[in-house]
Amino acid sequence: MWHLQAPPARVYAALADVDGYQRWWPQVREIHRIDADTGRVRIRSLLPYTLDLVLHRAVQDAASGALRVDIDGDLQGWCAWQVFAEGAGARAEFSQEVDVTASMLQRAPLAVRPLLRGNHAHMMRSGQRGLESHLAGMLT
Repeated sequence: MWHLQAPPARVYAALADVDGYQRWWPQVREIHRIDADTGRVRIRSLLPYTLDLVLHRAVQDAASGALRVDIDGDLQGWCAWQVFAEGAGARAEFSQEVDVTASMLQRAPLAVRPLLRGNHAHMMRSGQRGLESHLAGMLT
């Protein structure tokens, strides 16, 4: 859950603009648009492995603050954002349900899984800091 000091509409717009993620989310390394609703994204955090994903817009409803993409590639499933008003700012809640399809990650021993979770947690913290900075720059 991200608590952000920006209007919910501005937070929603930034999260809906996947093409802009590279400007503020350091782990998003490449984005290539396939069509209006689909793009290929390459993500790499601390571990020496790059996730190659295809994201397809499933839900984009500004009125309810809902965003959701279906995921294919090294992960398969979906991820979503829900943006709410919170005080003078906004709260953005991230959820996902994915299965690992990359053979290298599937073969990772159970002992490595905490590293994968830590890698994801680092990526999410970094994304929050990047979005906070990005939104602060938009307000000035």
